[in-house]
Parts: sequence; C-alpha cells; structure tokens
Amino acid sequence: MPKPAISSFDANAEMEQWPDFPQSEIASGSRAQRGHAWFEDKAIGLTAGIWEAEANISHWMNYPVTEFMLVLEGEVVIVEETGETRIGSGESFIIPKGLRCRWTQAGRVKKFFVILDSAEAAGSNPLKVIKVDPKVQLQPSTPPSQDILHSAVPTQHAHEYFEDATGQFTVGIWDTTGYHRKLLDFNRYELMHLLEGSVTFTDDKGKSQTFKAGETFFVPLGTPNSWKSEGYLRKIYCIFQPK
Repeated sequence: MPKPAISSFDANAEMEQWPDFPQSEIASGSRAQRGHAWFEDKAIGLTAGIWEAEANISHWMNYPVTEFMLVLEGEVVIVEETGETRIGSGESFIIPKGLRCRWTQAGRVKKFFVILDSAEAAGSNPLKVIKVDPKVQLQPSTPPSQDILHSAVPTQHAHEYFEDATGQFTVGIWDTTGYHRKLLDFNRYELMHLLEGSVTFTDDKGKSQTFKAGETFFVPLGTPNSWKSEGYLRKIYCIFQPK
C-alpha cells in the first residue's frame, strides 16, 4: 500500500457535481452544489476539500457535523438564535456539531473545508459560530524536542479556538521561529493555511514540496516527511489527532 502524501489545495481546482441538497433543507435558492475531496476517510468520518454553491438560504437546523471552513469567494451569514456572524473572502470559521442555525448566502460561495462527521457532540466551546482571527495574540507553546531536530529548538506560540468533545479535533493559530525537523511519520491529520513564512517538506524518497504564505495544504496521518522553515512562520491549523 502506498504511503499517504501531502495534498496541495487549489482554489481553481476542477469540481464534480455533488448530489443536490435535499429540498427539506433549503428554504429558498439553489440546491445544487459542487466540490472535490482531496482527502476522505469514511471510517473516521474525516473529509477535506473544496466546495461551492450559488445563493441559498437553509431552513433552521442543528448543524450535522463539525466543520472548519476557509472562505475563498463570496460571503456567508450564519444566523443563530442569538444573532448572526458574517464571514467573507479570506476569513475562516468553525461551526460545531449541533449548533442551531441557518446558513445564508446572497451569491456564489467557494470554500476550503475540513469536516468531522462523528457521533460525538460539539466540543468544550459553547455552541456558537467561532470566527478565527489570524492576528490574535498567542501564548507560549511546547516546541519539539531536540532529539528529533537537525537544528536548534525553536520558539513557538499558539492560540486554540476550538476543541471538540473528544479532544481530537482542534483549530487554532500557531507560530514558530525557523527550525529543521528530522524525517518522521506525521502523527496527525492536519490542514495548514500559511499566514506568514514558508516551509519545505521532504519525504522518504527525497521529494520536496515548498509552501508559502497564502497557500493551503493537507497532511494525512502517517505521511513521511521532514520539516524545514528558514524563518518566522505563522499558520492557521485544523487538526484531527485520533486517540
């Protein structure tokens, strides 16, 4: 069996026509949707990819999955019983499973997404839309140990916005000074969206991939890679780490 590999997310990727939303879910507008999954594992309920749809308004619902989204085009308004949250192009947010809400979009919306479809309820945060602020102040976090590094130990910080009830699905902001990690099998599933800096991953066959600010990619569990970042790096992360 081939080893898993990093997927680079492309905002202009070809998308397939997906099944229409059920009529019972859409109050008005288009029921059509298109998308492409770069990663899907039905056994664990994890999917990551790109999606788009035209203007629509949903009925009130209890959101059926936990979902992290990065809006690429358009604007989404999530209406809750206590108010509403607007998310525009370039912004990211989380909807926890079970949130009572309506999804509304006045025009076409395109997004990257990571969905966890599990039997677990929402996490430790209150049931509400959580908008990610890329400039949030970070707190010191634990860096990797010297024994897995080719370089000096870096200085790192983080801010966690969301953790589900199992502690396996988390979303936040993280930064680091430059460092070089040895070749290891990646110990989690992670979508990364780089805000500043760049990083080069090299696999066990010597193939390298470099990502820079503004780019988004997904690293599956078990992917063999080393990490090398020359200077400061800041990212949004969405992690699923099975226990």
